[in-house]
Amino acid sequence: MIQRLRPLVASLFMAGSALLGAGAHAADKLTVQLDWLPGGDKSFVYAGLKEGFFAAEGLEVTILPGRGSSDAITKIATGAADVGFGGISALMMAAAESGVPVKAVMSLYSKQPDALFTTKGSGITSLKDAVGKTVATSTFSSSNALWPVILESNGIDPSKIKLLKVDPSTLAPMLAQGGVDATINWATVAPAFQAVLKQAGKELVVVPWSSYGLDGYGWSAMASDKIIKERPDVLKRYIKALRKSLQFAIENPDKAAAGLKASVPEADVAVVAAEFRSSVPLLQNEISKRDGMGAFEPKLLATTWTWVAKSMNYASTKVDPEKLVDRSFVAR
Repeated sequence: MIQRLRPLVASLFMAGSALLGAGAHAADKLTVQLDWLPGGDKSFVYAGLKEGFFAAEGLEVTILPGRGSSDAITKIATGAADVGFGGISALMMAAAESGVPVKAVMSLYSKQPDALFTTKGSGITSLKDAVGKTVATSTFSSSNALWPVILESNGIDPSKIKLLKVDPSTLAPMLAQGGVDATINWATVAPAFQAVLKQAGKELVVVPWSSYGLDGYGWSAMASDKIIKERPDVLKRYIKALRKSLQFAIENPDKAAAGLKASVPEADVAVVAAEFRSSVPLLQNEISKRDGMGAFEPKLLATTWTWVAKSMNYASTKVDPEKLVDRSFVAR
């Protein structure tokens, strides 16, 4: 009887080993496109790598740096990447201009990150205080199109403020040296500015545009129509891992920063952690608490499109924002 069982046991062992071996090599590959260079706001993605959240979902993730939201959306649309990140306003613009096979599948910033950076003692504590002043902005900043609209909505004539478009690397030094009165930035880069200003004996003051009526969604997770249609299970697992990574980073910003440094050795862990902490109010706030992390609430989504349409002089009917999101991958 024992001799009869041995071949059966051996066969079962070999079959089990084959299955285990197949499982070990069955990870689904996924290319993730960032909208910019690795920074603190993106540290949660790298934490997902280091902590094994993506691997636990059977995913082999490759993260690529980018050069802006439009760049990221183009790469996702053309198949150079499967998924990625970008401002949903850029997705709306792409859809309005020519259509794009990309959907936003998870909201990240439920508050807009755009802000005016200035220094204590500059006399600028509100948008109206910028009248008669000189403001610098990055040449290709997504905030530029919104700048005149947010000013006009607050009764401010944009022509009364001198706007300089410069290389992004010069913004902090210009502000520190007094070359400009203020700069336009995302609130997430405040720690880097603080470090530069501190060397000049100055203190940073942040004036968020969300305090002056700029409501709507900002940075979002996106996916190509191709992966949504052909690999929905892979995308669902990716979003699940991404949510775990995000929660881990919120609870452990220093460990998330270490995760980024593991992939980007030149990163400064202290600065990375500080940058992520500055992004938390955009991720977790009364809106995300009300609607749930990752949600696209219809009215707020429509409001986001209204701001974009105004900033680009689009007809309000040019784009249906509901057709640019897919809510099915965010677990309730």
